[in-house]
Amino acid sequence: MNIIKNLIGICVLGAVITSCNSNANMNKGSKTYVVQDSLRIIKDSLRIDSFERAEQARVEKEKEEIEKSKEKAAVAEVRRSNVSANSSNSVNNAVSTQQTQEKKGWSSAAKGAVIGAGAGAVTGVLVDKKDGRGAIIGGVIGAGTGYVIGNEKDKKTGRKK
Repeated sequence: MNIIKNLIGICVLGAVITSCNSNANMNKGSKTYVVQDSLRIIKDSLRIDSFERAEQARVEKEKEEIEKSKEKAAVAEVRRSNVSANSSNSVNNAVSTQQTQEKKGWSSAAKGAVIGAGAGAVTGVLVDKKDGRGAIIGGVIGAGTGYVIGNEKDKKTGRKK
């Protein structure tokens, strides 16, 4: 689309330049001279556009190569560090990496404490005649119980030692 716009613009520019020129010797009185000159201008414009596109493609390719080399360097660095460590350290590093990835989000202990506090507060309100006191006592007892149960679950899954 840009090429067509450029061509039209060049043609209009060529027509304006040739129509404004009152010197008969420059025009040589023939229409073929104007057409040949316009074609020459259009060819030059297309050649410049192709050079610009080639330059853009070269720059993008260089950027991609730089990104690939950075990724390769990072992978090579990780491999070097893994090779230099002995096998027990490598196993420990792999386990610790997996553990740090698993630690995202809430632990089972935290979830248990929150669920237990909610359940205990509701139960305390229903059991005790004084709503505030029953909710507080039930919430505290429920949170403690939920934490203990969730902590045991974390120990089984290996999240906590």
